[in-house]
Amino acid sequence: MAAAEKAAIAAVAADLVSEGDAVVLGAGTTTRELARLLAKFQDLTVVTNSVLVAEELARSSVEVVMTGGTLRGSTFALVGSAAESSLQGIRVRRAFLSGNGFTVSRGLSTPNAQSASIDRAIVGAAQEVVVLADHTKLGVDTMMQTVPVEAITHLVTDEHADPDLLAQLRPLGVSVHVAPVDASA
Repeated sequence: MAAAEKAAIAAVAADLVSEGDAVVLGAGTTTRELARLLAKFQDLTVVTNSVLVAEELARSSVEVVMTGGTLRGSTFALVGSAAESSLQGIRVRRAFLSGNGFTVSRGLSTPNAQSASIDRAIVGAAQEVVVLADHTKLGVDTMMQTVPVEAITHLVTDEHADPDLLAQLRPLGVSVHVAPVDASA
């Protein structure tokens, strides 16, 4: 769903990464798209709980650090206390997360408690949090809050996003990046 939008979001998000960085990529289809673009980096460390993100980076020069944990088969994400514990003591420049919903009042959310818990641990390891959310997730609120708006530094979304919602985020200190979607994609 929203494949062109996710590719466009990943392209904008890749511009937030520099050679020499250490970043965390959470699980999700948009973070997997971002991993495809980061594979071109020569000097980058990516910490991830996503088997699919690791797979995208496996044959590149990127150093991949996996969290460990219990495999959640539906998302190919490593979750649970082992995954969360492996993030303790790690500090990276930015964490890139996606979820199932994003609202101004609650921030990023997911319907799964284990996914929410690992995302919160990822946030704790990062200086800045970047949420990748296409327009279909904006205005959607699911059961478990993962990242409150106050903890989000950047939102990267697509040009189909509700401009009123985006306008509400800017005064809250969230830097909003809108990705143009190539109609021919």
